[in-house]
Amino acid sequence: MSGFRAIQQILPPPPAHMVGDGFRVHNFFPNGYDMGIKRMSPFFLLDYGSKIEFPPSEKPRGVGVHPHRGFETVTIAYQGKVAHHDSAGNSGVIGKGDVQWMTAGSGVLHKEYHDKEYSLEGGLFQMVQLWVNLPAKFKMTAPRYQGITNSNLNKYHLPGERGTVEVIAGHYKDVQGSALTFSTMNVYNCHLIKDAEIKFKFQSTHNTGILIIEGSVKINDAETAEQDHFILFGNEGSEIKIEALDNCIFLVLSGEPIDEPIVPYGPFLMNTKEEIQQAYSDLHAGKFGILED
Repeated sequence: MSGFRAIQQILPPPPAHMVGDGFRVHNFFPNGYDMGIKRMSPFFLLDYGSKIEFPPSEKPRGVGVHPHRGFETVTIAYQGKVAHHDSAGNSGVIGKGDVQWMTAGSGVLHKEYHDKEYSLEGGLFQMVQLWVNLPAKFKMTAPRYQGITNSNLNKYHLPGERGTVEVIAGHYKDVQGSALTFSTMNVYNCHLIKDAEIKFKFQSTHNTGILIIEGSVKINDAETAEQDHFILFGNEGSEIKIEALDNCIFLVLSGEPIDEPIVPYGPFLMNTKEEIQQAYSDLHAGKFGILED
């Protein structure tokens, strides 16, 4: 056991709630469990939309126009399709295996709805959305949109076709992440076949967690975690060993904490109350642009 990263908690999914009428999510943090708003910094929020089936609908479900400032939203699709539009002129559709990384920065309006084609057919839906904090010096950076299809995700293939690591951000071994980031982090989607093993090594000071999307795993030759559970690691030790007890998919998050004050309020994530007030003033003054619902 020596050298393994300590397992702090294995958390079952909190009760689900709806975001708009299209996203049924379990909020693991910051609200689902009382772990503190900086416990997983730079990751501020983790909303997990566990697998659900939506019936066909002529009207796409989702979330209407709303603002953001001071952070990034990252949407990872496992089932279903989501269409994004924002006031910076960006748009895109992500489906199974794709990633959308939107930098709200100085301020943006956006909307997220089920894709029209998916809505008409209905079907399985499963996604993750992260809010990634921005360091103070980048909070007012220009908005940016990175739509990364699965075919364009950089991947590490385990020997013997035992699995794949999709390196969304950061790096794994010699594979560089596909997304550009403003602080140091690693974000991976891992696909392992039954009995496959993989090891990760992160700095002990980097906040680290793993969300089990499909299947179940054994961690550090000790505890097991089931589908839809989140493994929160302590900040002692460095190596993490994962063994797949079934064919499985899991999301790995690890990042250098941002050691700055943080003031979250509604759709904004800033460093001071005054900056929150300024965000609302700028929003009402039309500085976030225009976007029709």
